Amino acid sequence: MLRSQIFIYTESTPNPNSMKFVLNFELAPEGASFDYASPAEAIVEGKHSPLAVEIFGFDFVKRVFISSNFVTITKDDSAKWEDELFQLKQFLKKFFEDKKEVFAQSTITSHEKPQATADTDTVIKIKAVLDEYVRPAVESDGGAINFHSFEEGTVKVLLQGSCSGCPSSTMTLKAGIENLLTRLVPEVKEVVAEGV
Repeated sequence: MLRSQIFIYTESTPNPNSMKFVLNFELAPEGASFDYASPAEAIVEGKHSPLAVEIFGFDFVKRVFISSNFVTITKDDSAKWEDELFQLKQFLKKFFEDKKEVFAQSTITSHEKPQATADTDTVIKIKAVLDEYVRPAVESDGGAINFHSFEEGTVKVLLQGSCSGCPSSTMTLKAGIENLLTRLVPEVKEVVAEGV
């Protein structure tokens, strides 16, 4: 991967413990996102990320999320961003200047686009609303939302990145996403977060 200059800037997220580090090139395969809640998850086959492993080397890091052109890092409550931002940006810059790999090759291969499954009309509508209206807003906040399932009027979604453990994610889920989906897809009665 050829990179000329490396630019990194940070964006705050609604989760005060998460910071989004945006780069001027793609990190993850298109449409893929990777959420690591522990260093052990960063070495699992099919999810292995040398970048995440090294970020967990900072003792204040509690979660790493990698998607498109950004990394969202979640810190513990005792660390202060003003004390940690500079060293994290320097670390990321050096990591990419040294041309280290973000993911193991097996991770990239296992996340290539699978063949589309036969979704019902309702699921197609739900995914379209999530992709068009919800995903861009969630990504701008340093997270990701993925469709999990739809059964008996209930949509289950997976929240990742800064959305995991964010104090406002439950309110956003109910007041924003559920309200939007129930209005645009009448078959939807409720939206819940899976695995949160």
